[in-house]
This record gives sequence, structure tokens and C-alpha cells, in this order.
Amino acid sequence: VQLQASGGGLVQAGGSLRLSCAASGFSFNDYAIAWFRQAPGKEREGIACVSSSNGNAFHRDSVRGRFTISSDNAKNTVYLQMNSLKPEDTAVYYCAADEGFCYGSMWYEVPFGSWGQGTQVTVSS
Repeated sequence: VQLQASGGGLVQAGGSLRLSCAASGFSFNDYAIAWFRQAPGKEREGIACVSSSNGNAFHRDSVRGRFTISSDNAKNTVYLQMNSLKPEDTAVYYCAADEGFCYGSMWYEVPFGSWGQGTQVTVSS
């Protein structure tokens, strides 16, 4: 399983970025793909998850309404569209994958077995 995250950068508050997670080495349609983030000095936070088999998606309260996770199964790629960015969104963002589904609203409590490298998102005020 290989996951390649990209799309991070520096953006002003209120701006937008789109992160991509390109996947290879596994049956994409059988996996759940999620985005996590970790800010300096803080615990890692799961923010969004999509089940590639059926497109069901979950977003944490901290990003709901601003971020949208989506899956392009033809390209084996998951996206995280981030709008109305805030300085508190500054973090390293990681994509992760695990076989199966995003198991309900507490999906982030389930361990994900495969991780990509992070991509830095910095939001200036």
C-alpha cells in the first residue's frame, strides 16, 4: 500500500487549498481513505473519511461545512477540498487507508493501517 499526499502550501486566512492523496498497491475500491492532521504540540486529529466502495463520507465538527472529502475511483485518488481556511487549520496533513469502510461517526477511533507522508498546510492570519 502506497499513499502519496500533495497539495499543501501557504495560504491566507479565508483562502482555499485542495489536497490530493494518490493511492497504489491495493484494491482502492475496497478501502476507506481518511485525512488526519497534526498541529505542533497537539494530538493527531482525524478530520474526514470516505469509503471508496460507496462514497459515504464523514467530516469532523471542526471542519464540517468548510472541508469536503471526495474519492475519484478511476484515478485512485482522494481529495480534501479545504475552504474558508483558518490559522488553526495549520498542521501537517496525512492521508491514511484501511480495508473496509469508514465505520460510522466514530471512524477516527479505528486504527488505520497504512499512512502516507504528510503535507504541510500553513494558514496565515
